[in-house]
Amino acid sequence: MPKLANNDHTYTVGSLFAGVGGICHAFKNISCDILWANEIDSNACKTYKINNKNTDLLECDIKDLYNRGLQGVDILTAGFPCQPFSQAGHGKGFDDERGELFFEVPKLLKKLKPKAYLLENVRTLSTHNGGKSFDIVKNEMLKAGYSFIPFVLNAAKYTDIPQGRERIYIVGFKNESDYFYNNPVKTNDKEVEGCFLSKSFNIPKAKNKPHQGIKSFLENKVDQNYFYSNPDNRIHQKIRNEVITDDTVYQYRRYYVRKNKSNVCPTLTANMGGGGHNIPIVLDGKIPRKLTPKECFNLQGFPADFKLPSIAKGQLYKQAGNSVVIPMVQKIAKEITRVLNENAKHTT
Repeated sequence: MPKLANNDHTYTVGSLFAGVGGICHAFKNISCDILWANEIDSNACKTYKINNKNTDLLECDIKDLYNRGLQGVDILTAGFPCQPFSQAGHGKGFDDERGELFFEVPKLLKKLKPKAYLLENVRTLSTHNGGKSFDIVKNEMLKAGYSFIPFVLNAAKYTDIPQGRERIYIVGFKNESDYFYNNPVKTNDKEVEGCFLSKSFNIPKAKNKPHQGIKSFLENKVDQNYFYSNPDNRIHQKIRNEVITDDTVYQYRRYYVRKNKSNVCPTLTANMGGGGHNIPIVLDGKIPRKLTPKECFNLQGFPADFKLPSIAKGQLYKQAGNSVVIPMVQKIAKEITRVLNENAKHTT
């Protein structure tokens, strides 16, 4: 864990929709203190707890948090449900009960009054329902008293992780609600009087060196159950005919096999563990196989010592697909804390 400079502050974090702790890991990696996290999925909680023993995990509906007497934090994070705003999740937006859960975020912002927040969601949040859903998110955060800086980043272009995962991130700072954008931006360059923190925030820049190769994220020994090695199985043979190079990740999408031409892993999804859809495949030796759950976590940037509990593999795939690319979030987290440190005199 990096050492803090003498004049830097150890910031506290509260994590909503924590999942298995991807965002928490990103903030821990820059020496933040994760005071508490909230997650309702019991299987995700099992994974979270064995990897975050010093964090108070609140296993309950987010709607129950308001009256729980939560400890105040400097930064509030929320990777709120993305399915309501994605094509894969049928895109019902705020008409989906999962979409409605977003409103608990500004509600808790008003109550806890952190210095800053970070939101994460699918890229299509910005265009869902003709942009109306995005306007609702923006207006709710502004009404809570915070700025609104949205931007879209692809992990493969900004980190060493070879996954083409494109996500929208939104950052905001307290008492600066005059500072906002109506759409995602590539550069944060507004001039708004008195908004010292928001103006200081720099959206991460793309790296100028190639990401790591796929092979460095794979396990050395993999159970034969992951291989498409049955000569009598039609799907196995179809995949073996299509998966012919070992420098990228293919995807089986129910009826066809798709090769990623950028030599990266396609976006890992929550449904890749079952139903024959979005299954990531690599060529291992001469035989193609599925990525293992551990490899999927590797491709999200989780550390090598990250533990997986003994639960159904489908649940582990779901957890990996629902998580974040840790090094991507870590870059944003580092910038948030830099802004807070350098503008401490303006932070109230």
